[in-house]
Amino acid sequence: MSVKRTLMMVGLGIFGIVALIAVFTSWYTVDESEQAVVITFGRADDTVTEPGLHFKLPWPIQSVEVLSKETFSLQFGYKQNKKGELEAYDAETKMITGDEHIVLTDLVVQWKITEPNKFLFNAQNPEEILHSATSSAIRSIIGSSKIDAALTEGKADIEANTRTLLVSLIEKYDIGISILGVKLQDVELPNADVRAAFTAVTDAREMKNTKINQAEKYENQRTNEAKGEKDAIISKAQGEKTARIEQAQGDVAVFNKMYEQYKGNQQITRERLILETLENVLPKAQIYIMNDDGSTMKYLPLQALQPIEQKQEQKQEEKKEGSGN
Repeated sequence: MSVKRTLMMVGLGIFGIVALIAVFTSWYTVDESEQAVVITFGRADDTVTEPGLHFKLPWPIQSVEVLSKETFSLQFGYKQNKKGELEAYDAETKMITGDEHIVLTDLVVQWKITEPNKFLFNAQNPEEILHSATSSAIRSIIGSSKIDAALTEGKADIEANTRTLLVSLIEKYDIGISILGVKLQDVELPNADVRAAFTAVTDAREMKNTKINQAEKYENQRTNEAKGEKDAIISKAQGEKTARIEQAQGDVAVFNKMYEQYKGNQQITRERLILETLENVLPKAQIYIMNDDGSTMKYLPLQALQPIEQKQEQKQEEKKEGSGN
């Protein structure tokens, strides 16, 4: 009886242990930031993304691998140690540009697990594959870029091209990873002397561009001033042209009017022209006119004769108007 009892007690103990294992391995929880893969006899079946308590068959029939849904960061070229300090790895970041210059390139790759079953079973170490693919992509892009672009204005293009190439590589590897972004942290030359020389070249180039811009600005300013002077000269010439034309038209009108008067009374007009000419030629002279025989001499005040002549002309004009009416 004691042997049977002992065997029964052992059997109950084993059953109890199995029951406890079944109870404790049949339930699992998934957090909101997690996703789980149910594995049946070593084969991935279902992916569970809903948070909460879930049931599965007890171990060793089924097991569960819980993975994060959050975004991970791959730091290429440096790592942060336990003290929070950054440690550089120049050996993996040293690469050659398309114009055969050596640069050190650090970057960060943002990625996440989108297909957990492939992440678990398509590769032994997906993160190492991602690191190798990142190294291959950035070296390929830097190798086809110029040193000036890598250090200055071409970083955005290098980031975009690296991301495109890295995405294509990860899709070929099919390891359940999606690339969210690539960010260049730093691209620099390997030693201080080279950096100083390149900085001097960059400063000289910027100075050259500044001088060119200043020269173009001065050229535009002088061109505008010359155009303004040109327009002013043309405007002045046009004004003088108009004045000359108007003066000529006025002279013609005076001549025509004088000619009309001359036709009406040629003798008076001829005498008037003579007197006006003498007045213009000799404005302050005392003029004496003698007879042809020289026997007598008369004084001729030109200023005094002008009102008389004007009155005679006015009378002739009034007569013409009266005869016309």
